[in-house]
Amino acid sequence: MIKNIQIAIDGPSGAGKSTVAKRLAQKLNYDYIDTGAMYRAFALKLILNGYNSANIDDSIISKLIDSADIDFHEGNILLDGENVETKIRNEKIGILASDLSALKIVRDALVDKQRKIARSKSVIMDGRDIGTVVLKNADLKIYLTADPYTRAKRRYIDLLDSGVKTSLEETLDQILKRDYNDMNRKHSPLKKADDAIKLDTTNLNLDETVAKIIEILEEKINVL
Repeated sequence: MIKNIQIAIDGPSGAGKSTVAKRLAQKLNYDYIDTGAMYRAFALKLILNGYNSANIDDSIISKLIDSADIDFHEGNILLDGENVETKIRNEKIGILASDLSALKIVRDALVDKQRKIARSKSVIMDGRDIGTVVLKNADLKIYLTADPYTRAKRRYIDLLDSGVKTSLEETLDQILKRDYNDMNRKHSPLKKADDAIKLDTTNLNLDETVAKIIEILEEKINVL
């Protein structure tokens, strides 16, 4: 019997981690766990309860995160039984989620949920600390990146497609701020795991990126 396989994909904002992880999961028939979406879902729960980064404390966070039912179904994230996939994909939620991800109480609770999922089946997880914190013993770790302008352009197109009005300059500014915040936060900062393979996608499209990761996996683990 082939053991469950864990693939960790980390990298900065706009690197295409979620898109790549989803396509890879489809190709390998693994379950995709969007850890970033889990933070976004909790950010949405806070907002729905009238809170933001300026008026929360540990007691409020502890109460709401304990009561939050966060799960995945057919590629969509569920919050308390409701599909909130489209509701969490905006910059307001993204910024609050980034603030929350810097809080140890939030990270500990969500990391525990992520590890439990990964122990039960073959998974692909993407985020900013999967290979360094969440799945330290993952079978394959990929650090996915691209130059800031390329990442901003990709995010800009995604936002326009979602009906969000913004500019490329504003999107690039947000990317650079997220990079700084993620790399300099106190708890679980974004960094490449020592045993991760860096994959720069600046000049790679989605299919080329996925094919490259499958090639790396075939070389590393004889399971396909």
